[in-house]
Amino acid sequence: MRWLPLGAVLLVAVGVGFGFLLRGDADPPAAGLIDVGFLQDMSVHHDQAVDMAATELTGGADPAVKNLAFDILTTQQNQIGRMQGWLTAWDEPLLPTGGHMAWMGGGHGSHGAAHGPVATMPGMADATELARLRAATPADRDVLFLQLMLRHHQGGAEMLAVGAEHAETGYVRDLARRMSATQSAESELLTDMLRQRGASVLPLR
Repeated sequence: MRWLPLGAVLLVAVGVGFGFLLRGDADPPAAGLIDVGFLQDMSVHHDQAVDMAATELTGGADPAVKNLAFDILTTQQNQIGRMQGWLTAWDEPLLPTGGHMAWMGGGHGSHGAAHGPVATMPGMADATELARLRAATPADRDVLFLQLMLRHHQGGAEMLAVGAEHAETGYVRDLARRMSATQSAESELLTDMLRQRGASVLPLR
């Protein structure tokens, strides 16, 4: 079972509770619109970031890297709770069905419905990479975490851009914009931390 700090678990509960408060205020969008697809896919994307950050926190060596991992974990856990709360309030599935990113069709993104849904979102670590991260020595884990998290942020950038521009509800657009700004700043920091450690940047896939 994934280890998470108690504070992070509480943040999820707060986020879900916030979503329930919207039940009487938000006009639920029809199933399949950009809001729903964005929230479902970004929940999955965030979940892996939280998993990698927790792995770094429990076995990394560098305090600076672990501090960044804690920031990512707590921020993205809170956002997962908020996104899942909205989906619950709208009576929508919490997870995507039939693949990812089909909601980015209609000329909104390069991975959208024109090419069909995809099995894996860009930037996601595969099972082998996650196993390597968990098995790495503390110093090696620091570097691999930075590499995987940078690629993870880069892979989610297009989804954030589409959500920020085309989501139907203002609070989903605002969330996507805040996520984009935060992850852009974190990507610059991740790149700088890799450079300081003489480590390479992984190619996006």
